[in-house]
Amino acid sequence: MNGQDVKRQQRTIPEELPLLGGMTAAGRTRLLKSAITHRVAAGTVLFDQGSAPTFQHIVIEGSVHLFGRSHGNRGVLIEVVEAPDLVVPAAVMTQAPYLMQARIPRDSQLLLIEASAFRAMLLEEPELARAVILSLSEQFRRMVRQIKNLKLRTSAERVGCYILALAQRQGGGGPVVLPYEKHLIASMLGITPESFSRALALLQKHGIAVEGERISILDREALAAACGPDPLIDGVGEATINRPPRKAAS
Repeated sequence: MNGQDVKRQQRTIPEELPLLGGMTAAGRTRLLKSAITHRVAAGTVLFDQGSAPTFQHIVIEGSVHLFGRSHGNRGVLIEVVEAPDLVVPAAVMTQAPYLMQARIPRDSQLLLIEASAFRAMLLEEPELARAVILSLSEQFRRMVRQIKNLKLRTSAERVGCYILALAQRQGGGGPVVLPYEKHLIASMLGITPESFSRALALLQKHGIAVEGERISILDREALAAACGPDPLIDGVGEATINRPPRKAAS
């Protein structure tokens, strides 16, 4: 990150973060001495795959997109980390190179804690260690669900189940608003943008209407019958850890 992309914040570091909530006051004070908050501009690359972790990043506001790149420089969106969550704690804990590139999709605020200080504090603060274990567990479950989604479903089934899950997370009252560009969603679902468009066209025969970035579910039962939603894959209704309920889309 360069100085033009990142502005150091003068506001108090939010000690109400769920990750820090169980810590002793003394431990939290020591940990935050090695931490800074940053307002990070959209498009900023936090780190590249293959680089060594120097900070434990925590998303306070906004989100972080994690991309994987091939030898031929083909990139795919693998994961979206939303507030309040840790960004790739597995790399920080194991002191191993990052397997993904982290990029900021829109202006966000992050808490950066020196990696060595973060690891040291885990040995002193059991509740911090517990919170990290829970975050790692949730991230592991998301990855397993993603693998099942990729291996057990057709392209159209993935897109249909994504729409149904998104509708529930957004409140289910009106049209579903796609949260990212269509090519990014296609990448996350393991398909090409062309396959994503074809899947949307096919699903219009099974109860949806598409208008730009908005998708109306006209017949939920028909859509569910066509794509086979499964809470053990889609994660809908599963309690999240260290994360408040998401607000319905406006």
